[in-house]
Amino acid sequence: MKNIKKYILLTLTVLALVSCSDDDDKPVANNVTLSFTNTFNDTPIVLGGATATEATENTSAAGQVHHFAELKYVISNIRLIQTDGSEIPYHINNLDNGATVINQAKPQSLNYVLSDIPTGDYKQIKFGLGVRSDLNVLDETKFPNFYAAAGENDTEMMWEWGTGYRFTKIEGFYDADHKEMSIHTGSTIDDDEEGNFIQGVDAYRDITLDLTENAIVGSKAPKINIKADFNNLLSGKSNTITLTSGSGMNDNATPNVHTAVQMMKFVDNLGGNGQSDTKGMFSIQSVEN
Repeated sequence: MKNIKKYILLTLTVLALVSCSDDDDKPVANNVTLSFTNTFNDTPIVLGGATATEATENTSAAGQVHHFAELKYVISNIRLIQTDGSEIPYHINNLDNGATVINQAKPQSLNYVLSDIPTGDYKQIKFGLGVRSDLNVLDETKFPNFYAAAGENDTEMMWEWGTGYRFTKIEGFYDADHKEMSIHTGSTIDDDEEGNFIQGVDAYRDITLDLTENAIVGSKAPKINIKADFNNLLSGKSNTITLTSGSGMNDNATPNVHTAVQMMKFVDNLGGNGQSDTKGMFSIQSVEN
């Protein structure tokens, strides 16, 4: 009997040690990679200059031919939603650690790694196209890394007049004679009658996407593949746009001409209108666990 008791005690001890070892081996967090593919419909975009034959030629719903020479946008305010509905924010108040510029000309920028995401099953992702109004100030001291990245000569994601960041920057050409297309979006700040700065148009858009399958974080570091379909630029759910050059209030092909009203049509196409459309040009292609 005494030997049996010793054997049972030894077995329980071994099982406890194995259990503790298993618990110690389970990671409490892992990385999640957001991988962006910029397309026109389902065709990956190739950039090119005015006469570049290698550029992807695109045709809008209105029949207007155009192509892109530069394609950039800011992603920030990232949140992952677990299957129980709990929301895991990712440095949502820190542009240095939680925001990035997606630049089609820089392949390395198309993959953004979220580090130390808590173990769990995630069913949804939310993120901002652009920068929230409370953070949309060019602050070199508070967020030096993002400020520097946005201000680089080959990025230029800042308004020249210095009140905030550009949220999207799209350069290219349209029609057979390759007229210039230069579409920049971002929130604006106005002066009131007493000289105080107040919010003008708010171009920030909150995107919500359901994952095609749960992203399982733990021993796995999943990759979420996100498509940004720039067919939405001129042929979005909110507006069908025809580009025109000139000096009139309705001309919209370049930012020194088009008004905030014209700009917001592009904003609603790319990022959704914030009400009936909270996806804009974005969709989930797949989840790789």
